[in-house]
Amino acid sequence: MKFSRSSILILGAWVFFVGGYTAAALLLPRGPALTTFSDLFECLVPLFANTCLLWNAASPYRRRNAFWMLLAMGSSLWLAGQLVWTYMEIGLHRPTHSPFPGDLLFFLHTVPLMAALALAPHARKMRETLRYGFIDLVLLAFLWLYVYVFVAMPWSLVYPNTELFRSHDLDAYVAENLVVVIGFGVLFLRTRGSWRVVYAHLFGAASIYLSGFLTAHWAISSGQKYAGSLYALPFIASFVWWGTAGIIAHGISPEPEPMRSNIRRDTQWPGRLAMMAVLSIIPLAAWSTFLSAAPDSVKKFRLLATLITLFIGSSLIFLRQHLVYQERTGLVHELWDSLENVKRLQTHFVQSEKLASLGQLAAGAAHEINNPLTAILGYADLLTEENSANTRPHTLGEKIREQARRTKDLVTNLLSFARQVPAEKQLLDLNTVLTGAVQLRNLDLRQRNIRIELESRSVLPAVRGDPNQLLQVFYHLISNAVDAMEISGGGVLLIRTLREKGNVVIEFSDTGPGMGEPDKVFDPFYTTKPVGKGTGLGLSICYGIMKEHGGQISGFNRPEGGCTFRLEMPAVLAVFPQASLLPTPTVSSRQ
Repeated sequence: MKFSRSSILILGAWVFFVGGYTAAALLLPRGPALTTFSDLFECLVPLFANTCLLWNAASPYRRRNAFWMLLAMGSSLWLAGQLVWTYMEIGLHRPTHSPFPGDLLFFLHTVPLMAALALAPHARKMRETLRYGFIDLVLLAFLWLYVYVFVAMPWSLVYPNTELFRSHDLDAYVAENLVVVIGFGVLFLRTRGSWRVVYAHLFGAASIYLSGFLTAHWAISSGQKYAGSLYALPFIASFVWWGTAGIIAHGISPEPEPMRSNIRRDTQWPGRLAMMAVLSIIPLAAWSTFLSAAPDSVKKFRLLATLITLFIGSSLIFLRQHLVYQERTGLVHELWDSLENVKRLQTHFVQSEKLASLGQLAAGAAHEINNPLTAILGYADLLTEENSANTRPHTLGEKIREQARRTKDLVTNLLSFARQVPAEKQLLDLNTVLTGAVQLRNLDLRQRNIRIELESRSVLPAVRGDPNQLLQVFYHLISNAVDAMEISGGGVLLIRTLREKGNVVIEFSDTGPGMGEPDKVFDPFYTTKPVGKGTGLGLSICYGIMKEHGGQISGFNRPEGGCTFRLEMPAVLAVFPQASLLPTPTVSSRQ
């Protein structure tokens, strides 16, 4: 029969710790050697449990990781108390007895176990994040510390009575551990599958620890317990069982189970339970003041402890609620912003549908206009060919042909602008694309006090890009400048093309009012135009197109007024551009 590595590890741990301690307790005589062995051994076994529990704290689930870390913290607190005990017995050679300075550590080691129970790592919740868990843990520890101070400490500090201290200390500690045992039992009954196996082992470890504590307390009371006796064997076995649970959990790696639909998710019952515990302090203090038969000094001590606990506990609760309020307020603001963005996006979709319909209409109209234009050009050619150069019909024919060709160029630009095709990059002459954009935008500037001036070098290096997308960028920048200058009553838009090092640069400089927030103009949905005039996506789209072409776009306000948008595109040096899909218009450089 072949054993797995986990089975061998578990069997070796039980043989080494439980078997080794049993052999030492039976074979070594009662004395300093047995005491030293017992104290050191009881420090080693919680360290083993702590290591095995932390072995599971590296999963993708944060709540499950926190569960195992809290269980390991309980073992660490017990180890801290045992180290104090060992130092007093071995280092100081001072016999320990109750009350003991490390009793508080032993008492509080159960608090992280309760916090682990509240996490319920087997349940798959909506969010895996742990919010305010540290505050809940501190509040829980503080409340159990109050219970210990209220029940046991008066009989040690203000009215010393060893028998009463042991009795009340036992009651508080048993109640605390009983909560843990019942909690693991409930989780065992409510789960299925691999988590049920894990909770069964944790329930067994917590149960044997509680029974061992009760047995050891009876042995101390009857004078039969001593350092290294078999009465400490249940403590040893309980921590080995904690470690066994960690090893088994690491082997089966339990996943969170889906919660039933009728169970509310992300309930806040741990926090509410802590608040109820704080409120229960008041009846406890009232019982101590008016109904208890304890001495007045004990009553005053308990009343003082209650007031301090109420102040600190209420402060922690208010802090938690303040953090919850801040989180909820932040979520409300984020939701508000999201709704605003959704409204803007809906407006943009509506506008896009309108533009798409308009593009289809323009494309159809342009095709229909091309047919009579072809006939007009044909008749104009006949006039110029059938009449001599100096006659009036020849001159009229040339003028008709010039205007018809200009109209045909505008129609071709309109078709290219309205066409929706995938990006096809080719070698381009940016002067040609830019002139087409200027022509399109000049169509409705006849009656406005706005002028577009184009200063372009006759020869520019070629660039690689899609003519339709670049036409869209140029047209949008020109339209933005025209809209801005229209607000101020008119102006001049100067467009310059130049070459700088290995780039082709285009600058759009207007005499408008300038930009209010230059750093935000390329952000999506940012716009200063009134509702219905713009969606705030134009410059963002231009930015994306320029990045796709390996270029850059920037905007800034000029000291003399107005703003400038600067476009840079990498030039393809020593290469002539191919003929663009956009025709070269027969217009002058001054528009």
